[in-house]
Amino acid sequence: MVNAVRMLRAGFVLAEPQILEIADSFQKAMADGLAGKQSSLKMLPSYLTKPTGIEKGVYLAVDFGGTNVRVLTVELKGSGAYQTLGWQSFPLQDRDYNFTSPKATGHELFSFIAEKIKSMLSPGRIYPLGLTFSFPSRQTGVDRAILIKWTKEIQTSGVEGHDVSEILKRALVDKNITQVIPKAIINDTVGTLLTASYIDQSADIGSICGTGHNTCYIEPKAPITGQPMIINMESGNFDNLPLTDYDIKLDRQSQAPGEQRLEKMVGGQYIGELVRLIIQDFIDKKLLFKESRPEIFYSPYHVKSEDVALLLADTSPDLKDVDQWLKTKGHISGSLIEERITLRSVASIVIIRAVQLVAATYTGVIMHIDPGLTKRHTIAIDGSLYELMPGFANKLSITLNNIFKGKHQSITTKLTKDGSGVGAAIAAASVDQTGGTPG
Repeated sequence: MVNAVRMLRAGFVLAEPQILEIADSFQKAMADGLAGKQSSLKMLPSYLTKPTGIEKGVYLAVDFGGTNVRVLTVELKGSGAYQTLGWQSFPLQDRDYNFTSPKATGHELFSFIAEKIKSMLSPGRIYPLGLTFSFPSRQTGVDRAILIKWTKEIQTSGVEGHDVSEILKRALVDKNITQVIPKAIINDTVGTLLTASYIDQSADIGSICGTGHNTCYIEPKAPITGQPMIINMESGNFDNLPLTDYDIKLDRQSQAPGEQRLEKMVGGQYIGELVRLIIQDFIDKKLLFKESRPEIFYSPYHVKSEDVALLLADTSPDLKDVDQWLKTKGHISGSLIEERITLRSVASIVIIRAVQLVAATYTGVIMHIDPGLTKRHTIAIDGSLYELMPGFANKLSITLNNIFKGKHQSITTKLTKDGSGVGAAIAAASVDQTGGTPG
């Protein structure tokens, strides 16, 4: 079992030259995407740049990034200060209906969202609205975004290839909601960057490390305008990566084989599945649980990122929490301490590689925008992996420090909570008060 774990580590964990090689490849993919050449990075314009930090007013924000949608009212107070006045979150699927299935239509989905927006309104107030829509979209203006392709296993029909803003506007009209005026549509990474840069002018990279993964940054000279603009890279689709047999198997069994290769190696949607596939392989090879066949390790996506976090969080000598987890979820009594250590080791190896891959992409961005590292860079990060996965944030900081050696003090990673929600309000304010960047 020790040798199997050692071999797994050798196949997953990257040496520093490998990280730098991935960073170089990522930087090249950025340049190709900006130049309109073939690239796995879409390099989508946001038509927005940094906020000034003095935007003020009350704005409505809708944050649609997965199977839950949030509606917020946010007051921007200027001087980088803001306050969330109210919010509610609601699932898009329950036992009665699933708005994310192919049987549901875009009209039904956004009508449901419009109903939730209506419940947040106060009489007599006009609400400029910012929508965070965290799926690959081709923007043709600050308030126009055509969905390229659903990700995160969402399959609602009649949305791909259509302008999401128009679908929302029609839903608002159908519900006779006249107080709400859509102003901007953004990606969650853009929202995270806007939120951070509203407070900190050195923030120039925004990233999501949660269920999915993506990064945006401020391009000094955007191809469309020649001026600074936030570019949404859709970096979860980056594909020049060292794949293991487990990555290949996960990809083949996914709903979109060959797509979102990086996201399938670092995203919370897939981290647990990678761990499951490895453990299943170890069981099949009679390295673990020789007297049983735990169903959880043979059921796709039954091991979640929360389970991986639990495995990593247990630092007790006998790994009693891991033992209890095996009893409760795996129906395994009397596990050996060596088996529990192996589970924890597998989880650690998968997370270490995820951190290294994310760090490689950030390195590629910094090499692109500031090759001499002459400026301070704050990387604003939101998402459950960065915030809650034991060791993730610290390992990311250490990895970046090792890459940039003595210059690491110029690079800071920063948790930007609720960036995608507040950022939508800031985007709406930027358009409302300055007119935005024309499409």
